[in-house]
Amino acid sequence: MDIDSGYTAWLLICAALVMLMTPGLAFFYGGLSRAKSVINMMLMSFTAIALVSLTWILVGWSLTYTDGGAANPFVGGFSEVGLRGITMAIDEEVGIPVMVDVGFQMMFAVITVALISGAIADRAKIGAWMVFVPVWAILVYFPVAHWVWGGGWVEDIEIGGANVIDFAGGTAVHINAGAAALALALVLGRRKGFGPGLGRPHNLPFVLLGAALLWFGWFGFNAGSAYAADEVAGLALVNTQVAVAGAALAWLLVERLRYGKVSAFGFASGIIAGLVGITPAASTVTPVGAAIVGVLAGGVCAYAISWKYKLGYDDALDVVGLHMVAGIVGCLAIGFISSAAAGEGVDGLLFGGGAGLLAAQAVSVVGVLAYSFAVTFVIGKTIDAVIGFRLPEEVETNGVDVELHAENAYILEDSLTDELSSPTPPGEEVPSPPRG
Repeated sequence: MDIDSGYTAWLLICAALVMLMTPGLAFFYGGLSRAKSVINMMLMSFTAIALVSLTWILVGWSLTYTDGGAANPFVGGFSEVGLRGITMAIDEEVGIPVMVDVGFQMMFAVITVALISGAIADRAKIGAWMVFVPVWAILVYFPVAHWVWGGGWVEDIEIGGANVIDFAGGTAVHINAGAAALALALVLGRRKGFGPGLGRPHNLPFVLLGAALLWFGWFGFNAGSAYAADEVAGLALVNTQVAVAGAALAWLLVERLRYGKVSAFGFASGIIAGLVGITPAASTVTPVGAAIVGVLAGGVCAYAISWKYKLGYDDALDVVGLHMVAGIVGCLAIGFISSAAAGEGVDGLLFGGGAGLLAAQAVSVVGVLAYSFAVTFVIGKTIDAVIGFRLPEEVETNGVDVELHAENAYILEDSLTDELSSPTPPGEEVPSPPRG
């Protein structure tokens, strides 16, 4: 089969858009974190890019997309480890080079792992995080992605004639990362001074910039999952936009009703809730249905982010309240408002379909959530026991950036002048400022 240059170009562009999402996430998380730990927070996203990319080409693609055999429905096999035998292959089903798909799905793996870091902001050792990243990818992400997209048990679920629908990663990406974030937050424990006052963003422009980059990149995430520049991609793009609009406005409405004000932070959070909520449903609801998904995700998540204070878990940057909760809303909404008029051609409960689709969606949600939480908790506890995951309290107090990286995100002119004008102790040299 000849390569379809149009489809290939489309997927290459979408892969680049999804790649941009992780630096966007770094800005979003960096702005939400404390001023004295913003570099550490952003570095977690960037190290995830490097570590997951290497892990993906070595074993990730093979474990996700090859057949593990009849005796192994859990994870793929090792036939394409190191991308053996596929570097010049063509996917004849869609007419693209297999390596284009490898690159596209690599970006999904990268951002899924990076999402988790927001739950452990301000208190995690960067070395422990860099051990966690490839271990979690191998033991959790690759198996779950195989279940959902690689021929595993989630993809094979059939209840009442209905199969699970997860267009772009409601379970494999967002519920997976959100459940892992909850487990890791419990392993590391609460930050010093944990409470509502600790959660204020230190740099709202960073938060808005990060949200905008995620919004932009998400068109590649969702529309690219059509694997063609066709009507399904167009539907996914429009659905993504209107879901975000509904979610952001719903979040502002909840803020107005609860606090009497609306905020830029709320709008940015609503953007993320809408993006996550529509991810599994982008191809299977109409644009009106997408707006409903967005409103539900934005409204529910606006309340969900405060649950951590009632339940006592320190999910620092609301990975649970945004990604896990919005992922659940989006996956279950498919069971109610999926429409045969959309790309997947299945009617949900409210359009005359049976309860089979909703039941299938619920089984996939519970299965992924339980597995991710349990395995992540074990991974986190093991790393904590062997090398320690939580930073000492004095490091958290003094500032993670200075203590771990010898860097500051912000150097004020007055403090720099004071530093340069202070006398140098005998026997010590004045260090040169870093370049670049």
